[in-house]
Amino acid sequence: MKKGLFAVVILLVTLSSCRSLRPNIMMKTPKDYKFDVPQDSISPEYRIQPNDNFDFRIFTNDGFKLIDLTSLNIASNSVNINQSLDYVVEFDGKVKLPMLGRIQVAGLTLRQAEFMLEEKYADYYVKPFIILKITNKKVFVFTGNSDKANIVILANDETNVLQALASAGGITNDGKAYKIKLLRGELKNPQVFLFDLSTIEGIKKAGMTLQSNDIIYVEPVPRIGKSLVAEIAPYVSLLSSILIIITFSRTFQ
Repeated sequence: MKKGLFAVVILLVTLSSCRSLRPNIMMKTPKDYKFDVPQDSISPEYRIQPNDNFDFRIFTNDGFKLIDLTSLNIASNSVNINQSLDYVVEFDGKVKLPMLGRIQVAGLTLRQAEFMLEEKYADYYVKPFIILKITNKKVFVFTGNSDKANIVILANDETNVLQALASAGGITNDGKAYKIKLLRGELKNPQVFLFDLSTIEGIKKAGMTLQSNDIIYVEPVPRIGKSLVAEIAPYVSLLSSILIIITFSRTFQ
């Protein structure tokens, strides 16, 4: 009787543990999965994307107001410059701007967008000078077996994978430095890159410039020992209770 119960419990533990020993592993890919390869031709500059918010400023005369000391307001001790406005790039990559209407900007670098808008606003202003700045650039970083995700704000337009990992606290002791995934684009059909930071060659590839809403995932090392104990404990407790009940029932027979 005891041997039969013990065999059943062991079987249940084995079946349940096959999956639950690694419950925190995300973004699994098959062994033969073909990852996207970072291209050397990819621009090192940040490119505007749908849902980006950007600060938009326009000045005339090549931005003369920015350095015109005669516009100094002595009372407030500030330079009178054009007010900045915040705009959102819509789902189709267009942004609605004053006088121009909806203009396609997604896929352009900030420099390209500034040049393009300066040309268009030249029909209305004398030598327009435009300054654009993305205000909501961020990436999501999952480092090893940590129970928290990190949201890293991209402080500059050329933040790469290594810099984002450093901002998130680095790779934990339980993280695989040789298995770091980067997801980019729509989650229905994202680009997936794989980086091996355990080698110098892999670190070179990790210099790829990040885009807003990229997801960086450091695959954790399975905590087999700790997970196994946690999984077996309920069954051991159940088995002990059953054996105690059986022992007492036989004692009073």
